[in-house]
Amino acid sequence: MRFSRRLAWALPALLVVSFGLSVANDSRAEHGPAQRSWMTAPRHSAGVAPDPAQLDDTAIIQVYAAPTFGWRGLFAIHPWIIYKRSGEADYTRYEVVGWAGDNVVQRDYALPDGLWYGAQPQLLLEHRGEGVDARIDAAIASYPFPHEYRAYPGPNSNTFLAHIGREVPALGLDLPANAIGKDYRPLSQPLGLTPSGSGLQLSLLGLLGLNVGLEEGVEINLLGLNAGVDLNRPALRLPFIGRLGMADTPRMQTD
Repeated sequence: MRFSRRLAWALPALLVVSFGLSVANDSRAEHGPAQRSWMTAPRHSAGVAPDPAQLDDTAIIQVYAAPTFGWRGLFAIHPWIIYKRSGEADYTRYEVVGWAGDNVVQRDYALPDGLWYGAQPQLLLEHRGEGVDARIDAAIASYPFPHEYRAYPGPNSNTFLAHIGREVPALGLDLPANAIGKDYRPLSQPLGLTPSGSGLQLSLLGLLGLNVGLEEGVEINLLGLNAGVDLNRPALRLPFIGRLGMADTPRMQTD
């Protein structure tokens, strides 16, 4: 009885703390009134991506995420992937954008590491070297929802990156807990791989489910709010803030 009472108090407290941290860490606050309008919000380069021309002989893949525009940025993120093959001097960027028309999968919609309507992007992973980049195009082409978009519970931009992670498990893509939509699965396919491709996922439309994997650890999803424990790089996986604990930005190099 005491344990259940403590748990009843602990869960709301955890949500409040997580939301408070999300507000405190809001990367858009520094831009002031200009970023309140999507037309005037900054979208310049964040200076994170390496110069592709100086590394034209190296294949590079990076995945970024930034808070979504407006008040939803306190709850969820928007991710995208950039990559270039060996011999190329420019990046190609792919993401899902809900207001882009019938084809929601967009190529080069913005600068490779550009601010997402005023929000500073965070690097989720980087992979340099051959062996993975050739599979990205196939993963993008096989995305099952190219003409469908729902901000909640999905399919959305996080669903898209989760699909790439499953199709290319060598990336080791671990989308944070506040990547709402990463767990979206149609009712006809409730069981499958986690977004990293390293574990098992049970999910009903991304609204109720469980992830157990090497990258994700153990994560419970209730109405799109995810919470759990990452044992690979010890951290709490929390709604709103995404992650609290050791940093998890894999940088891999292959020949």
